[in-house]
Amino acid sequence: MSRRREREEFTSYYGRPILKEPTWEAADIAGYIFAGGVAAASSMLAAGAQYTRRPALERRAKLTALTAISVSAAALVHDLGRPERFLNMLRVAKPTSPMSMGSWILSVYGPLAGASAAANITGLFPAAGRACGLGAAVSGSAVATYTAVLLADTAVPTWHDAHEILPFVFAGSAAAAGGGIAAALAPVPEAGPARRMAVAGALLETVASLRMERSGHLSTETLREGRGGTLMRLSKAFSIGGAVGLALGGHRSRTVSVVGGLAVAAGSALLRFGVFEAGKASTRDPKYVVVPQRERLNAAEAAKREAAGIDAAA
Repeated sequence: MSRRREREEFTSYYGRPILKEPTWEAADIAGYIFAGGVAAASSMLAAGAQYTRRPALERRAKLTALTAISVSAAALVHDLGRPERFLNMLRVAKPTSPMSMGSWILSVYGPLAGASAAANITGLFPAAGRACGLGAAVSGSAVATYTAVLLADTAVPTWHDAHEILPFVFAGSAAAAGGGIAAALAPVPEAGPARRMAVAGALLETVASLRMERSGHLSTETLREGRGGTLMRLSKAFSIGGAVGLALGGHRSRTVSVVGGLAVAAGSALLRFGVFEAGKASTRDPKYVVVPQRERLNAAEAAKREAAGIDAAA
């Protein structure tokens, strides 16, 4: 089958792609997805820090969360073109729409993260600030993964075929980025939870992305080849290298903690951009649509023939 796939060339009417390539800009959508993951993981880390008496880690994580969600929202609004388009999405709540649910998740998470950071900086209403921090951590878990559902719910072959594993990839990527940035910013004695989150996130991100690339779907070629493949390989190099550095020397050296943390965060960003580019590439080649369709049709016909043979024998 693989040899036949390599020999065949698939074309469409007038040489145009079967699917329309997403018009999203990488800086807007991949940046929005990455920054949202950073914010979500940072809020989770901050919630733990506020209850384990790590004030420096708590403040840095909360400020990172607020900054990252602001960048994420700005990138989304820039892609939409006008701010009111985001507000229009809040006119309804449609559970079957990842975009609708995502808009509401952001609308809940953003104010909680902002209030938590403001209370920490000003010292006003500390109890309310801690409660908002806990709420940001809970809602942040959805922020970290809903974008995977958003991508997988499209007709883009690479994204759709990865619908089972992509949330785990994005969850690991979020933890790696949030933990890595906090490990780089927080004092070494308080940064233990951040280092552990970064290492665990990098491990989950790497294992899940390898499983995604080897899932057997034809569209996973775009995760190994071209621009998407290059970004995915760089992602693994940065994530693994940074995680090893944090695990072995991050607890002793401020320099290692900073370099390792930023490397892990860079690996997370490269993964998001790699998945984005791989998805766009899969819409340009008709084979990623035609071959799976043919295989599904052939399987359905074979099942019908088998059923007919069983009925005839009976």
